[in-house]
Amino acid sequence: MGLIPRDEKFFPMFNDVARILCESADLVAQLFADPSRLDEIATKVKDLEHQADGITHNVITRIDRSFVTPLDREDIHLLTSRLDDVIDLLDGTVRRVQMFHITTAGSHAAQLADVLKRAANQIEKAVNQLKKPKLMLEHTRALKALEEEGDAIYAQAVGALFSGTPDPLEVIKWKELFDKLEDAIDLCDDVSNVLESIALKNG
Repeated sequence: MGLIPRDEKFFPMFNDVARILCESADLVAQLFADPSRLDEIATKVKDLEHQADGITHNVITRIDRSFVTPLDREDIHLLTSRLDDVIDLLDGTVRRVQMFHITTAGSHAAQLADVLKRAANQIEKAVNQLKKPKLMLEHTRALKALEEEGDAIYAQAVGALFSGTPDPLEVIKWKELFDKLEDAIDLCDDVSNVLESIALKNG
């Protein structure tokens, strides 16, 4: 070990952002299952988004101040940024539900939100295992399978939107929401790629 100790305080910060992502995704899943709680859930998600922004700012500040970091500085920055990106997108998705005045639950949206919730859960577990790369990789493999599941549901959802003689306004609203949910699942896969890279470098 070198004379200057590694700054281990990054790990609890990673865990905090991953927990916030998990809580946000859970709230989004609740929202698409029952839109009647929209305003309450929107407030909670916005609060979580602010918390994540604060932690992300602290991580970036700490990178500059730390002599020896436990991971590459670029990886620390990238992991925190990617986690924050997903949380920002979830907040944006909830905003759209408000703007579009969604009052009824859609089964495909609820299915996509459930995949997203499970992906966030795998991310939280993976981040908690950052010091154990082999265990972390088990969760990143699960994330790959969830992305494929999300792609299949998205294809069904969009196909169903355009079947028959749909209301054009409803098509526009729900297509936008499906896109945002799928984008969030894809961003979870981006987090998975960062975690896999960290595992390879530190395994």
